[in-house]
Amino acid sequence: MLKGWRIKDQTLPIGERTLVMGILNVTPDSFSDGGRFFSLDKALERATQMIGEGADIIDVGGESTRPGSGEPISVDEEIDRVVPVIRAVSETSDITISVDTTKSEVAKAALEAGAHIVNDISALRFDFYIADSVAKAGAGLVLMHSRGTPATMHRLPPVADIMHEVRTSLVASLKMAQRRGVPLESIVIDPGIGFGKSQEQNLELIAKLDRIAEAFPDLPILIGTSRKSFIGRILADEEGNPAPSDQRSAGSMASVAAGILKGANIVRVHDVKETVEFVRVLDAIRQF
Repeated sequence: MLKGWRIKDQTLPIGERTLVMGILNVTPDSFSDGGRFFSLDKALERATQMIGEGADIIDVGGESTRPGSGEPISVDEEIDRVVPVIRAVSETSDITISVDTTKSEVAKAALEAGAHIVNDISALRFDFYIADSVAKAGAGLVLMHSRGTPATMHRLPPVADIMHEVRTSLVASLKMAQRRGVPLESIVIDPGIGFGKSQEQNLELIAKLDRIAEAFPDLPILIGTSRKSFIGRILADEEGNPAPSDQRSAGSMASVAAGILKGANIVRVHDVKETVEFVRVLDAIRQF
């Protein structure tokens, strides 16, 4: 049975209850809330709000990774976006902080500024030196499956067997992380809903998440479905127009419920208060 996620000088409980990771995008172009928290004051205000709503982790991201996004921003620009926010949050709260990045230089700067976790959507494919920074800091690491890059993943033809693809890719990333010195108890895996998968494959991954859990029995699972486009398509209007991102909360909760019931230990969300209350009830029911 999973007991905890070791990150820096603490261990987050795994298995006792579902952990909620609140999303804090400090970017001008994220698909759901781009630009809203781009300034330091607004970002700190939003972080404080999510902490008050019961978030266990704040995930700070300085570069949009939505499918179809443009060229990657520079290392310096990403550091300028995330480090002041991470430092400010760490100085005003003891909340666990994650940095959402695929660049080792950004990871290193963020960990030095007070972050406890690196959330890598490429699972070390883009920059395996991230694992070195994580190992040196004794931090946590999220390895998320994805295909291609944010600029190309939506144009890739779907793989024939998404469950096999996710399992084999994560095995390779896990081996790389351990070779670079990251201990198993510091790693969490994420199947990467929406990153190079078709509509049907996103739904299949959620429905069969228990198979991922069985394949990686020693690792906690994080799932991020909040407001994603597959939900918008399911909730499309009569003309076939997808539901706008700010009208996908109920659909997001349904996907969160399905993910937790199939083995997710951590959920990454925009709507923290609603999710915290939702998982509190769901976890209570699951005790019987």
